[in-house]
Amino acid sequence: MAHLLMVESWVGSMSRLLPRAIREGGHEFTFLTRDLHHYLRAAPEGVAHPLLSARHILTADTNDTERLLPFAERAHASLRFDGVITSCDYYLPVAAAIAAGLNLPGPTPTAVENACRKDATRRVLAEAGVPGPRFAVCGDHAEAVRAAGKIGFPLVLKPVDLCAGMFVRRVDDEAGLAEAHRALMDFSVNARGQSRAPVVLLEEFLHGPEVSVETVTFAGRTEVVGVTDKSTGAAPAFVETGHMFPAALTEEDARAARETAVPAVEALGLDAVVAHTEIKLTPDGPRVVEVNPRPAGNRITELVRHVTGIDLAAACVNVALGREPDLRPRPTGLHSAAIGFLLPGAVGVLEGVDGLDEVGAAPDVLELSVATPGTRAAEADSNNAYLGHVMAGDPDGPGARAGVEAHLARLRPRVVNR
Repeated sequence: MAHLLMVESWVGSMSRLLPRAIREGGHEFTFLTRDLHHYLRAAPEGVAHPLLSARHILTADTNDTERLLPFAERAHASLRFDGVITSCDYYLPVAAAIAAGLNLPGPTPTAVENACRKDATRRVLAEAGVPGPRFAVCGDHAEAVRAAGKIGFPLVLKPVDLCAGMFVRRVDDEAGLAEAHRALMDFSVNARGQSRAPVVLLEEFLHGPEVSVETVTFAGRTEVVGVTDKSTGAAPAFVETGHMFPAALTEEDARAARETAVPAVEALGLDAVVAHTEIKLTPDGPRVVEVNPRPAGNRITELVRHVTGIDLAAACVNVALGREPDLRPRPTGLHSAAIGFLLPGAVGVLEGVDGLDEVGAAPDVLELSVATPGTRAAEADSNNAYLGHVMAGDPDGPGARAGVEAHLARLRPRVVNR
């Protein structure tokens, strides 16, 4: 039995999938957090959060790396960890630093820092010749205006250090640039209390479908598990509205995506990671959007598992322990699996969702989850706005997405202003 140190977590699906993978692997974990109530609030009433199944729960300021590393060393001396893990992007660099400090398996802190900072990723990939959009890193609005003049509208404005599509906006003119820049600069601290970098990333707007490539890197070798497609909405934001695995692509496009993702992971120097690399398939060829050195969110890992039998959460646990993961596909009876997200049609309070019984009874539905009545429905400007999801499978072909879209059309959230 191995013992992992889990440093913080998302409160979404990975906060459940990683504890499950640890437990099913016959291991245990200690949970390290600065604010246990953050997770208690996320659990449904009367239900213990899976993170509370930890053997130990430690409290320390996980935002203070200088003090956290000696704390982790003292904990390791008493509890003896075999690996360090997290699902939360904001703590991937510190988890890597703890693993390195304790001489445990894991990617180098520099590689993780470069992957987590979108501006650093752009520089590293450009130097390595990995294709991406034209870009500029801007310290103030005046610099952004000058850079926009060189890149040309439309373009995409991004924070360099946020997740879930927060404040990522398509910008079509200088007025839109000013508005998007001002909104981002007003958001100076992220949801975990960490100060943000006061810069913005401007990128050439890339045309074409977006996909993600799910990979596992172990002992210096990167293996592609598959390619997932993505749909987006809520313009000018880029809210992910659904995914399907495997992506309905020609073999040429799928190969191009795979052959772009692997060099991106390698250029960043990532090892001992499950990675989720987003790529645009443009008319001029594939272009890297970003490289995430952790398993995909939005339950993409479950789509992969339903189709291939490969558990990417378990792979994440194994590589954190320095063990080669089992990536052999197994028959599951499904050819494709898809997920679609329920977005609020209005801002207010969710009273309920009509159509649940009908959708829940459909034979192809794998998962159906909606927010509880009383949930605040916010503006659909990031992936944090979801009110639920539907997941469905197709045993015969790439029809899972069509099935999910039909089911979503039957779900009608009732949102009231109060």
